[in-house]
Amino acid sequence: MNVAAAAAPLRVGLVAGESSGDTLGAALIHALRSQLPNVECFGVAGPKMIAAGCEAWASADELAVMGLAEIVRHLPRLLRLRKSLLERFTAARPDVFVGIDSPEFNLGMAKRLKQRGLKTVQYVSPQVWAWRQGRVRTIGKACDLVLCLLPFETDFYAEYGVRAVFVGHPLADQIPLEVDRREARRALGIESDATVVALLPGSRMGEVERLAADFAAAASWIAERRPDVRFIAPMASARVRIAFERHVMTLGAPTVTLLDGQAQRALAASDGVIVASGTATLETLLSGRPMVVAYRFSAMTAFLLRTLRLVKVPYFSQPNLLVGRRLVPEFLQEEVSGAALGAALLHEIEDPQHVGELTREFRTVHEVLRCGGADRAATAILECVRGAA
Repeated sequence: MNVAAAAAPLRVGLVAGESSGDTLGAALIHALRSQLPNVECFGVAGPKMIAAGCEAWASADELAVMGLAEIVRHLPRLLRLRKSLLERFTAARPDVFVGIDSPEFNLGMAKRLKQRGLKTVQYVSPQVWAWRQGRVRTIGKACDLVLCLLPFETDFYAEYGVRAVFVGHPLADQIPLEVDRREARRALGIESDATVVALLPGSRMGEVERLAADFAAAASWIAERRPDVRFIAPMASARVRIAFERHVMTLGAPTVTLLDGQAQRALAASDGVIVASGTATLETLLSGRPMVVAYRFSAMTAFLLRTLRLVKVPYFSQPNLLVGRRLVPEFLQEEVSGAALGAALLHEIEDPQHVGELTREFRTVHEVLRCGGADRAATAILECVRGAA
């Protein structure tokens, strides 16, 4: 089939999980339409995808679940949703199904849809190279194509004969190589000479509840030693804001200016960042800011990971994975505490030579990932569809 010449519109089924998937999905929809204006998109979408023209059958927030134990708790609801979506996609017969992130949900969808004769794509590789590596065979059976955001991922898939393409990360295209700190501070009403620490405790309620107290305690620890430091915290949602603010007030932490969204502006304005592991660590890297990364699973998830020895890599934060060494401090599970996070961050930002090294390393990674990610993803998807003929 020659997609460009087809009279009927290209019909794309999409399932995006949570806010990061919504951002990727919106950029993908715009890129698809720039190459092929006659595109219809439908499925699970967030507000950005809806604004880009995607018909929403369900909200992306419904897939905002992370961790083995957490998934088990939400499993009945997720299975009902997946069954409903399978029926709708099977009836709609899109030219291609694209699962955006959320591999625990999307790979099962893709496997069944592929068995029913649909082309399937996974946009954002699960961290199969890091843990539960045996899943790569399942991915190969479920997907015609995997779109990788990180350059080293395609080599892993090649070992198993799974078709995978490195497309880069759209965030690297959106965030300039040189962020404007002065403008960001002006927009946020922050003095140009202030020392600013940004706190990003995550976007999922579970991770925020597990990290908020330690992030607030870290602010207190830093303020005791550096009373001149200002704290800002971009909140991913109203629910996250309420939860985080409760911990700040309970601990009597120093004043933290809470922002509704504006994460990239907060990162641009900051001198250092305490951040939950995830996409926000990549945003921090792309903004060129020193950081300390923290993460805490639920007790059950941590027990399963350790007992079954599922983790295969020495690092968990994206900056360290991308450079292949411990470039930024990272704290996992019981290592996370206010004192540990606060001490590590002050050490990061008070060493000019180290800050310079980070800036250079982060710039190199930024340039590798800055390659028109959404456009490359759209091109790869269209080629996958054309290959169906």
